[in-house]
Amino acid sequence: MSEHEFSDLSPVFFLQTFILELMHACEQQGGDHCELLIEHIAKSAGRYFEQTYRDEYGQEGDLNRTCYIDLILGLKNRIGGHFSLASADAGSITVVNSRCPFGEGVTNFPELCRMTSSVFGGIAARNFGYAKVEIKQSIARKHGGCEVCIHTDPARAEGRPGLVYRREDCREDKSEMAALHSRIEERMRNIWWEKPKRHPVRPPPAIIAKSPAMQQVLQKVEIVAPTRATVLIIGATGVGKELIARAIHAMSDRSHRPFVAINCGAIPDSLLESALFGHEKGAFTGAVEVHQGFFERAEGGTLFLDEVDTLSLEAQTRLLRVLQENEMERVGGKQTLSVDVRIVSASNRQLEQHVEQGLFRQDLFYRLNVVRLWIPPLAQRPEDLPHLLQLILKRLNDKYGKNIQSVSREVMSRIRAYPWPGNVRELENTLERSVLFCKGDELTQLELDEKQQTFLPFGHWAGFKQKVLADAEQAYLRQALQNNLGDVKQVAAEMGITPRAVYGKLKKYRIDSVKFRSGR
Repeated sequence: MSEHEFSDLSPVFFLQTFILELMHACEQQGGDHCELLIEHIAKSAGRYFEQTYRDEYGQEGDLNRTCYIDLILGLKNRIGGHFSLASADAGSITVVNSRCPFGEGVTNFPELCRMTSSVFGGIAARNFGYAKVEIKQSIARKHGGCEVCIHTDPARAEGRPGLVYRREDCREDKSEMAALHSRIEERMRNIWWEKPKRHPVRPPPAIIAKSPAMQQVLQKVEIVAPTRATVLIIGATGVGKELIARAIHAMSDRSHRPFVAINCGAIPDSLLESALFGHEKGAFTGAVEVHQGFFERAEGGTLFLDEVDTLSLEAQTRLLRVLQENEMERVGGKQTLSVDVRIVSASNRQLEQHVEQGLFRQDLFYRLNVVRLWIPPLAQRPEDLPHLLQLILKRLNDKYGKNIQSVSREVMSRIRAYPWPGNVRELENTLERSVLFCKGDELTQLELDEKQQTFLPFGHWAGFKQKVLADAEQAYLRQALQNNLGDVKQVAAEMGITPRAVYGKLKKYRIDSVKFRSGR
C-alpha cells in the first residue's frame, strides 16, 4: 500500500479496526472477557460523551428528551454510524440505523451491540431515572439495519426483552438476566450431582444464554416452571430442547422428584406402550415380571417426551387419557393406577401439520400445547457462539487430556460464517473432530463437513445466500486485482465504489493486494 493509499483510510476506519482486533484478542481469553470489556468501555465512554455534550452546549441538570436524542444520534453518527430518529413519545424513543459504527466486521462480533445498549441506557438512566434498551433489529445479526428502542417508562417496558439501567447504579440489572441465569444453572447442577453415580463422566448441564433470543426463553422458563402447565418445546434438531426441559423441571416445585427423558422416536412401536405405561407379568411373550414404565418412574416429577410427533395413534390415545384422567393401566393389567406427572414434550416439526394430515390427534395436541416454547437455531444466536466455544473446548480438553486455550482468527471467522444447520450438536461434533487432530494450544483447523458447506439444507436460505455472495465477491476481487496488477484504485473504479471500501473488503477476506502487483 502506497503512502497516498494509506492516507485514504479515515480515523473511523482505524477505530473500527482497533475495536474489532481488541474484541478478537479478548475472545481468545474466553467469552466473558469480551462482555467485561464492552461493559467497561461503554460505561466510561457514555459518561465522557455526556459530559462533552454538556460542556459544549452548557447543559446543567437532567437532559430533556430532545437533548438526549440529539446526544445519542450525534455521538453515533460522528464515529461512522447512520442513525436517525424513528419515533419518540413520553414512554419510549426509537432510533434506526443503516450503517454500523463498527463497520462490516460487526457481523463477527454481534456482542458489540451491547456497547450501544450500555451507552444509550446509561445516559438515559442518569437523566430519566430508568431505561430498558430493546434491540429489535441489528446489522450485526444480519437484519440489514438496526432498530433500537429506549423505554423510559417501567410500566410500558414490562415484559419486553432488553437490558435494564437505573439511575442509582447505571449498569445492567443483574437480577433481570444474569441472576436468573445463575439461579437456573445452580438448580440444574444441584439436581445433577444429587446422584453422581448415574453420571460418572458426563459434565453437568449448562445453558448458554447471552443472545437476546435465548434470554427470552429463560424468562419464559422462569414464568412457566412453577405452574402445572404442560409445555411443548419446538426447535430444530440439536438446539438443546432437553436442556430447556431440564431447566423447567429444576425451577419447578417438582425438582426434588425424578426427571425422566424418553426419545419416542428411538423406541419401536411394538415396545412403546410397554415402555411408557409398563406391563404386567405374562402380558406378552417375554414379559416374565412386572415392569414399571416411564410414567411410574417419573411419579411426582417431570416426564420429557422428545420427538412426541413419532408416537403411534394408539399410544397417543393412551397418553391423552393419562393427561385427562391422571390415571392409567399397565399393558396386560386390570388395575387402574393414579399418576402425578408433569408432561414436557418436544418436536422438531410443526405438530399442526401432523394434525391436518391425520397423523396426530387434535385433542392431544391441544393438551400438550398449553404453553409453547420455541428454541431458536444457533444461526439466530450469534452472541452465544464464543461462550459455547469456550464451554465445549473446556469439556473436550478434560475428555481428551488436551490444553487448547484459544482458536485462530481464521477458525473463529469460519465458525461465525457457517450456518450450523445441525445447531449446537453439530458444533460439538465438529469441535471434537478438530480437537482430536490439534497438536498445540491453539485450534488452527476446523474439520467442517464439506458437503454441508456446499449444500446447505432447505430452510437456511439466508446463510446460503450470504455464503454464495461472499464467495462471488472474493472471486471477483482476486480476478480484478490480477487484471489490474494489484491497482486498488482501478479495481474500485470497476466496482463503482471508493478505494477505502475496496481496502475494507480486502481486509475482510484477508486478500493482500501487494501479491498481485507486477504480475506476481
